[in-house]
Amino acid sequence: MRASDRAYRTLLEQIQSGELAPGTVLAEVEQARRLGVSRTPLREAIGRLAADGLVAQASPRVTVVTDIDADDIRALFAVRRALEESAARMAAERVADGAPGEPFAALAERWSAEDPQADADAYYATITEFDEALDAAVGNDYLIAALRTVRTHLVRVRRLARDNPARLAASAAEHRLIARAIADGDAELAAHATHVHLHHALTAILASLADASDAPRVARSTPGAA
Repeated sequence: MRASDRAYRTLLEQIQSGELAPGTVLAEVEQARRLGVSRTPLREAIGRLAADGLVAQASPRVTVVTDIDADDIRALFAVRRALEESAARMAAERVADGAPGEPFAALAERWSAEDPQADADAYYATITEFDEALDAAVGNDYLIAALRTVRTHLVRVRRLARDNPARLAASAAEHRLIARAIADGDAELAAHATHVHLHHALTAILASLADASDAPRVARSTPGAA
């Protein structure tokens, strides 16, 4: 793996996990030392993150992890709703036309058996499998590329719901209905269930964000930075 790809993946994971929180300063010299790369591949990695909208330049050599506020989340979900409802409908239509629905039936069964409150990581891993199955079922490269861009930001937003056990349980039930509708080739139900799921998800995330807004936010340097 190229040094720039390695640096990009590491920084992306740390931003998405919250290890590098919004407002964190990514000083070039310290980041290159911390990641064990030279400054040229680091700049390439930071350029990719800037294109993703995850970081912004504060000066020629200092980058800051971007914030994500309620307006950003609403805008993200507006795009997500359009894309995911279309994807669910298209996947169900293809199943109705003879494409295999077994992957979605299997996922629906897993969501019936799994307890997301006991293992949130396993739950989100199952969602990733669902996303991959949806991409394969849709078979539209343009739609898939747009969905992947949304998911890059969605990982950050989903963290706001991880500590809400009731919401995780409800989300599993909602995903089960979506997967079952696709497996049955019911396009309208698949799209409607997706719409309802995203409405509840957005409501819960905005509520979590509002609760967190009372805590002071301070720009930080990364571990080991001067």
